[in-house]
Amino acid sequence: MKNNSVLSYENKMPSEKLYREFQNLERKIQLVINENKQLKDELTSARKENGNLKEKMESHEANLNTFQSKMNINKLANNMVVSEGDSAQLKETIEGYIKEIDKCIAHLAE
Repeated sequence: MKNNSVLSYENKMPSEKLYREFQNLERKIQLVINENKQLKDELTSARKENGNLKEKMESHEANLNTFQSKMNINKLANNMVVSEGDSAQLKETIEGYIKEIDKCIAHLAE
């Protein structure tokens, strides 16, 4: 038979080892939890930035489309050779179009 103090020592070793392993696992779990939270925060931040960039891009595309429309109108106007008499008639035609557009806008606003 073994000495009682030797048995006591042998019984403590496995439980101490298990306790250290348990503490090590708890520490690793806490590290994983912290890293997970950090990654979630980064993902939220990246999604927010992505949304802001999409809004900016849509705004820039709208501005580009407006600018391209103005450029096309400018090209058309520059390519038109209009005499004095035709100029007055063209002005009246454009004013008529503007009045019709204003009526359409007013109708849509109702």
